[in-house]
Amino acid sequence: RELKQGMAKSLLKTSSLSVRTKLLNQVGVSLYNTSHGFHEEKVKQKLQQFPGGSIDLEKQDDGIGILTLNNPSKMNAFSGVMMLQLLEKVIELENWTEGKGLIVRGAKNTFSSGSDLNAVKALGTPEDGIALCMFMQNTLTRFMRLPLISVALVQGWALGGGAEFTTACDFRLMTPESEIRFVHKERGIIPSWGGTTRLVEIIGSRQALKVLSGALKLDPKKALNIGMIEDVLQSSDETKSLEEAQEWLKQFIEGPPEVIRALKKSVCSGKELYLEDALQNERDLLGTLWGGPISLEAIAKKGKFNK
Repeated sequence: RELKQGMAKSLLKTSSLSVRTKLLNQVGVSLYNTSHGFHEEKVKQKLQQFPGGSIDLEKQDDGIGILTLNNPSKMNAFSGVMMLQLLEKVIELENWTEGKGLIVRGAKNTFSSGSDLNAVKALGTPEDGIALCMFMQNTLTRFMRLPLISVALVQGWALGGGAEFTTACDFRLMTPESEIRFVHKERGIIPSWGGTTRLVEIIGSRQALKVLSGALKLDPKKALNIGMIEDVLQSSDETKSLEEAQEWLKQFIEGPPEVIRALKKSVCSGKELYLEDALQNERDLLGTLWGGPISLEAIAKKGKFNK
């Protein structure tokens, strides 16, 4: 009997590993499907009923995309239509092979105040809440797995779902007068767009518990101190802070897109997969580069380890 149980556990582990690897490696694979009770089309129909604002994407020639949360009359709160548009933009970015980096920001000098309360009130049942949770977890997980190095440019307030979105980015930068705050507790809920899980990864479980249970106001100094952000920018001006964020990001995306994208994919697999799968993924990614034109050209230019 013990032998059978051991074999069953081994089989479960193997199957779960393969599913995890598949989810991570395949572009366009959703986190949830009908086997989880998730009916994407039904959720989309409901979200379509709550218009307002937009998600804007500018793809620059230098390989940096700028994603703008644009609903300034409501502090860039996410309407239902904006949630749908965010998924559309993520799909567009999944297919942007020239892309290397991404900056996420809010219009009119504030990041985002989370969900539009009109949509929240209308989607009042537990079933609605869980469907919305699955939709946004799926979108932000796909966003997090993009082979682009992403940074959230936090101006003004990043509250609730806005704070959660910052955690889906690889890095966070704040302008001098800005604030990140997970206000969920005060609304009788918990973060459900994947924010708790990602926050623990970023600042550790003890700090995450303090930040969430205290609904703490993270000003730039406090956020920097607990490791929530990378840096505080010099300017609070919308144009200047965006320029600063681009300059900050450029140091990490120098080089050919194929190399930067492979690095991001490799780090994602190291974070999400079991050791053997992550090592295999690293090996497969190397196979797309080693002995290829980019590698050969770089070696010919520099010689071994010479700058």
